[in-house]
Amino acid sequence: MGSPDLSYQIIGAAMRVHNSLGPGLREKPYENALCVDLIEQGMDAEQQCAFPILYHGKVVGDCIPDIVVNSAIVVDVKSIDGIGEGEIAQMLNYLRISKLRLGLVINFRLPKVEVKRVSL
Repeated sequence: MGSPDLSYQIIGAAMRVHNSLGPGLREKPYENALCVDLIEQGMDAEQQCAFPILYHGKVVGDCIPDIVVNSAIVVDVKSIDGIGEGEIAQMLNYLRISKLRLGLVINFRLPKVEVKRVSL
């Protein structure tokens, strides 16, 4: 599982991005800015990496989370009214399919960054 220190570093990067860009933009600028910040902090941040979805041993599609940090933590960037059960369920699927153990759903729409940690 990703270390607690790593998740705190990711949340700190999200706060810096939010402080700089402000609330209410579309998701993609936040995702891109978060990657820039994470890389500047010395982390490996990979955007849109595909994980295969298997059914009876056959690839039937792929799962594409927004960012994977240090091959350890899945980050899903949102710009929505609030993180709900649907976003948590989506992250659980990302974790199950990627075989990673920790995910962060980060919502930039509100005046303060909203973060939900999700783990398997």
